[in-house]
Amino acid sequence: MFVDRRKLKRKELVPGVQLGVMWGEKLMLSFVDIAEGAEVPLHSHPHEQAGIVLEGEMELTIGEQSRVLKPGDSYIIPGGVKHGVKPGKRCRALDVFNPPREEYK
Repeated sequence: MFVDRRKLKRKELVPGVQLGVMWGEKLMLSFVDIAEGAEVPLHSHPHEQAGIVLEGEMELTIGEQSRVLKPGDSYIIPGGVKHGVKPGKRCRALDVFNPPREEYK
């Protein structure tokens, strides 16, 4: 199956954070667009999450650690670990979840 990410259904996660999501049987890809100044509050979920910054930069907190990530930087977030993005510059990232997040369908 081929998917054109420009045609993905968009979903607003929180103000200033837009997702374009596609699913497979055992994983989910999420193209994440974070507007300048937008924040993803600290949260956790049982899904394992990995991602890579495609454009811009973001300050990501995973557990007790925070780091500014730039294009090409990647991350892995174990299920159940609190994480979030602090307000900053515009950013585009690609996240992968296993298993897929049913609430995003």
